Amino acid sequence: MRLMRVTAAGFGLALTLTGCSPLSDGEAAPSASPSASSTGDASSSTPTLPSAAPDDMEQNVIGTVVRFTAGSESVDMTIGVDSPATRDFLSLLPLTLTLEEFNGREKIAELPRELNYEGSPGSDPEDGDLIYYIPWGNIGFYYNTAGIGYSDQTLHLGTYHATPEELSRLEGTETSVEIVH
Repeated sequence: MRLMRVTAAGFGLALTLTGCSPLSDGEAAPSASPSASSTGDASSSTPTLPSAAPDDMEQNVIGTVVRFTAGSESVDMTIGVDSPATRDFLSLLPLTLTLEEFNGREKIAELPRELNYEGSPGSDPEDGDLIYYIPWGNIGFYYNTAGIGYSDQTLHLGTYHATPEELSRLEGTETSVEIVH
């Protein structure tokens, strides 16, 4: 006989399956029963879930200000959409990146890992947008979007107010990225 325990983290739910051998014709499947946990009662057939979500999940991320700083130069970006990609981007902070020029259109930087973007809407970027580009796993400060249209691969993270010259001052050097409010 095998014993298997499956736990849903954060919900105090544990499911124990016993007798996991193949069934013969006409044989009933073994029943699953919740096991005792700190939030559930073993005599109850329905697991007890937490009454409230964690504080960080309840807060709206729209309006969060992120500062990109290299030396005495800085550019602030304001989160403009609440999506899995923006939440995951914020979860990486603080971090250090190196921005570089790309194609006369944007300043880009590689992130330490791909963002969780499943369920995030695509965008039609505009000048002044900070985006996440799915195929490359990088962020980009767009400053010349002429001829660029909507793409499911380009995710809007936020907006910034800086000229291409101001952005170029962050280029080629370590740039710290942190939430300021």
